[in-house]
This record gives sequence, structure tokens and C-alpha cells, in this order.
Amino acid sequence: MKQNTENIIDNLFMHYPQLESCRDNIMEAFLLINKAYSGGGKVLVCGNGGSAADSEHIIGELMKGFMLKRKIKLEDSDRIKIMFPKEWKYLSENLQGSLPAISLVSQSAFAFAYINDVAPDMVFAQQVYGYAKAGDVLLGLSTSGNSKNVINAIKIAKAFKVKTIGMTGESGGIMKNICDTTILAPAIETYRIQEFHLPIYHALCSMIESEFFESRAF
Repeated sequence: MKQNTENIIDNLFMHYPQLESCRDNIMEAFLLINKAYSGGGKVLVCGNGGSAADSEHIIGELMKGFMLKRKIKLEDSDRIKIMFPKEWKYLSENLQGSLPAISLVSQSAFAFAYINDVAPDMVFAQQVYGYAKAGDVLLGLSTSGNSKNVINAIKIAKAFKVKTIGMTGESGGIMKNICDTTILAPAIETYRIQEFHLPIYHALCSMIESEFFESRAF
């Protein structure tokens, strides 16, 4: 682990000492995501309501620069230059290194079709079945830990050797018993759980970014 990565996790607990109880699980989540990306995998994210909004937020931090500049690889820039020599500079300079991630909440046409035609509580599970491969990671957010559509997605992920991370509240719900690791935010009220989820996933995204891209801040 890079020194900058260690600094990020230390800063998280300095600013949010209540999250010390989550330290081991946050580190486990980081290692699972890091391993997935090191092996050429991707991250899938899902949740409902506020957790759906968090799912979209997480994708935004992974797919583009978050805390660091992410220049694309020289060989990738060269490929663009060969194909489009007049435009390669603009094209290359306006691309950023990306950590592949998919929000399962954003595909509304598919989602409503599946909810209407098949089974509402299987909408995320179907996407896991269609998108995921062994070695990928599914991150499921549920403040109760019991959201049926998230739980079903986790079950399908585990059946096909996709690693699973849960983010929930201190009770853990069903999620704590079936995920590879579960981060239990130290709160009971939904809004408080969500308030803790934000700095946790910001730290995770920043830690992963630190591992894969040069430490050069915007």
C-alpha cells in the first residue's frame, strides 16, 4: 500500500473517529476492490433511494479523476494519434484514466421493463448476472441491510464468484451475514447512516485512485 493511501485512511478516522469501529471492514473492502482492479475487473454498485444516489456518486469518483490527475497511458495516446493525427492532442488531453464501474440504478428503461415484466426484487440481480464475471466486485448499499433487491443481487454475485461488499447501518441486517465484508456505519437512523456512508466511500475511492494513479493533485 502506498504511503498516500495510508494517509487517506488515517485522515478518515481523524475526521470521523466514530468510524474506528469500521476500520477492519473498510480495509477489507479496499483490498477486495484493489484486487479486482489489479486483475482487470470492475465494480458494480446498487442501492435504493438515497443509496441509489450514492451509487451514482461512487461511479463518478471511479470513472474519472477524483483527487488526482489521471493522464491516460502513453500507449493509449499513441493509438489515438495513429487513428486521428489531427485531433489526437485534444482527444488525449481530454481523456482521463478510468477505474471501470457500473451503477445498476441508472438504466431506467431496462429496470422498469424488468420490474413490470419479471420480478421487481430481481432487477439488480439480473444486471449482476449479465454484467459481472468472477473477480469483479459488487458493492451493495442498504441502510437497513435488508433491501430485497440488493440482497438478491448479492446472492447471485456470490453464486458466480463475484466478491461482495455491503454498506449498511450498525444492525447489519441480512447483509452482514452474506457479504464477503460489510461496513456497518455506527448509526440507526437512515439519514445518519447515509451521512457516514459518504466519507467512507469517498475514502475508498480516493485510496483506490491513489494505488493506480500518480499522486499529483488537481
